[in-house]
Amino acid sequence: MIIVPIKEGESIDRALKKYKRKFEKTGVVKELRERQKFTKPSIKKREEKLKAIYIQGLKDSGMV
Repeated sequence: MIIVPIKEGESIDRALKKYKRKFEKTGVVKELRERQKFTKPSIKKREEKLKAIYIQGLKDSGMV
């Protein structure tokens, strides 16, 4: 359960923004989308490898 404490005088919009950010960090929606379709383990491994190669390329070029 996500609890967002609201300070005195804080707007509802700001509290809603905090709630949405906390909810996104939990990864519930991402997991639900992943479970909608089956992905073979070999494809998952390939995607992770490509992502790692991409990130390493960014680090080598000095971008990150």
